[in-house]
Amino acid sequence: MALHIYNTKKRQKEVFVPLQDNRVTMYVCGPTVYNFVHIGNARPAVVFDTLFRVLQTQFDEVVYARNITDIDDKIMNTAKANGEDISALSARYTKAYAEDMKNLGCLPPSIVPHATDHIPEMIRMIAALIAKGHAYESQGHALFAVQSMEDYGALSNRSLEDMLDGARVEVADYKRYPGDFVLWKPSSDDEPGWDSPWGRGRPGWHLECSVMIEKHLGETIDIHGGGRDLIFPHHENELAQSCCAHDGKEYVRNWMHNGFLNIDGEKMSKSLGNFRTVRELLALYKGEVIRFALLSAHYRSEQDFSKGLLDQSKAGLDTLYGALREASAVEADLSVDIKEQPFFQALLDDLNTAIAVSELHQLAKSLNKAEDKDKPRLKGLLLKCGVQIGILEADPEAWFTTTVNTDGLAAEEIDALIVERADSKKNKNFARADEIRDLLIAEGVVLEDSKDGTKWRRE
Repeated sequence: MALHIYNTKKRQKEVFVPLQDNRVTMYVCGPTVYNFVHIGNARPAVVFDTLFRVLQTQFDEVVYARNITDIDDKIMNTAKANGEDISALSARYTKAYAEDMKNLGCLPPSIVPHATDHIPEMIRMIAALIAKGHAYESQGHALFAVQSMEDYGALSNRSLEDMLDGARVEVADYKRYPGDFVLWKPSSDDEPGWDSPWGRGRPGWHLECSVMIEKHLGETIDIHGGGRDLIFPHHENELAQSCCAHDGKEYVRNWMHNGFLNIDGEKMSKSLGNFRTVRELLALYKGEVIRFALLSAHYRSEQDFSKGLLDQSKAGLDTLYGALREASAVEADLSVDIKEQPFFQALLDDLNTAIAVSELHQLAKSLNKAEDKDKPRLKGLLLKCGVQIGILEADPEAWFTTTVNTDGLAAEEIDALIVERADSKKNKNFARADEIRDLLIAEGVVLEDSKDGTKWRRE
């Protein structure tokens, strides 16, 4: 089965065929770096990291770019409030984002372009759009004229009138039409800015991605990804700029968008007080648990992110790691091919990670019940399938015995208590043995007694 993906613009699932044989170009919108990123920012990062892994099994070269927006009004306002330089603020949170995504198991993208490294190219694209009649200068601004593009709105499937009615459009006297959007805006003396033909200023948000894509991936790319919230206005305006700058040439062959993330059944927002950062969650759960939770639903569906989902995801990973732990003496056959497995076929079907996860559990169940001769193959399949979605790469014993909470008993202390418990039982001091068991339970340690001894895991 070939890879099929849902193309937002065409509103249908299609066989994926790259523009160049065996070479794929993919761009995913990254964060605006003025704070720690919230869990909603993590969903596209995890989703498209998983797609990146799948694409690498299908094609010889995959060039994946995920940008950093390091010039924006939010960054400027936060830096001003903190009394620090904008570059120091953006560098700190860029580093934090990279750390958080690494902790979620995301591979480094091929390219991580920063907006501020592309100002000359942005100025050139604006000049080209003005020369072609698709943009104009007004009061120190450069603006894109949306009425100059015949099929503006094709990506979001909206007419100009619908877009004006459904969006918070800035009404300004420097605009010829209310829906026109900013390519370049003036900067005051105390704001970051660059010299341009339209005066000292800074780029508009939409322009940044168009320019970074052109420079690093080309005028036409295979896949552009991001959250559904970016379809309009961000991706619609990217599409308009790039197509018009390149005389109608196709900008993106396949648009992919992940669904919204709700928190405990409500849309995530600061006003509701349910705004959760990845950094906060990583203090409570292992990154692999958070990743597994994000992959438990199909990427295009809305997902309700909650403590219940995280706890359920941890239990699911415990089951998978438990199967590997039981088979710790088995040498995995890593030469096995997973491409014909139902797990991998689910990934080829528009990245259906929900089905793929259920197939992982079937593999774990089969491994638990298998005869000795079949265990190397099944263990190899489970491990290779896990890596394909960025999980099961930890040592099984370490998975059960380490925790993000550093306040509890150390592993060495737990091991010593288990030895003492075994000695107490051997000496028929059952009261002390029960006391140790109860102490460990209170510390969140679960004991698993068997004929081969006692294993333990943290809840």
